Amino acid sequence: MQDVIIAMTPAMIAAFLLFGWRSILVTAVSVISCVFFEWLVRRILKRPCSLNDYSAVVTGILLAFNLPVSIPIWMIVFGAAVAIIVVKQFFGGIGQNFVNPALMGRIVLLSSFPTQMATWTESGLWQHLNPANPNLTRLQSFMGVDAVTVASPLHELANYQGSESLSELPSLLDMFLGRRAGSIGETCIFALIIGLIYLLYRRVIEATIPVYYIGTVAIFMLLIGKFDLTYLAYQLLAGGLFLGAIFMATDYSTCPLHRKGKIIYAIGCGLLTSLIRVYGSLPEGTSFAIILMNLLVPLIERYTIPKPFGTPKVSRLAKLKQMKKKEA
Repeated sequence: MQDVIIAMTPAMIAAFLLFGWRSILVTAVSVISCVFFEWLVRRILKRPCSLNDYSAVVTGILLAFNLPVSIPIWMIVFGAAVAIIVVKQFFGGIGQNFVNPALMGRIVLLSSFPTQMATWTESGLWQHLNPANPNLTRLQSFMGVDAVTVASPLHELANYQGSESLSELPSLLDMFLGRRAGSIGETCIFALIIGLIYLLYRRVIEATIPVYYIGTVAIFMLLIGKFDLTYLAYQLLAGGLFLGAIFMATDYSTCPLHRKGKIIYAIGCGLLTSLIRVYGSLPEGTSFAIILMNLLVPLIERYTIPKPFGTPKVSRLAKLKQMKKKEA
């Protein structure tokens, strides 16, 4: 967990540079809320304190990474309560949750408060590096910090009608560096890749899930976009694809243990993400795709778990005979 926190540090620094000090406030409130709820529930249920495993801190950071910078503070606390109390502790704590707590917290917030969760803003360094756009509506953010309401790139991609329809989007370099609308932890792909390299170096995760997940989305979008490489690049860089593939789809508790199962799981995540983006009513599908595949992990494990070395093969007919003997 400490390695995961270190790997997320570049994205936190990028969030501060891109969205200003309020991104730090959102992250701090989320982490403190998650840690508090974990301590409170464990104390009420008379279970050993689990704060020293840092899993609540990781959940808090990931939840914050999936939120817009302008979200009201009390909604962050509500999302943290759902993630820790309902999704994690009600099922026994770390390692027992069957879906990713941070993603479920985000989905509950998105379903309950769709307007606030879909209000994207420009602020911080990004606002100074981009020219003023007369079509953007100014608003006053928390404690007098100016922000600009903008449309998510995925909303623009949903109306794709060829390369000419992509001219209103930020440049691909801006998309890669994070100068675009989105949740505070998902926009800077460069920072997320640094985190991925660190996790791979420390052998905290394997490359299987991120590679197959992103690769599946790439193939699907290449076909949907009729081999338009610009459309493909925007689809990969927009939304929370990299954040989900690197930090949430790889969660030990909610992904398969073995390579074959991980490949099936990652391809499923990629297909669901693509289908929701292209044909769904919501422009982003990463969160829903990972949660749905989390639910299928026990089934995937059932059919992909390798047999112990030296175990003899048993034919289907022999299995049926053994079952009939047991029933008799």
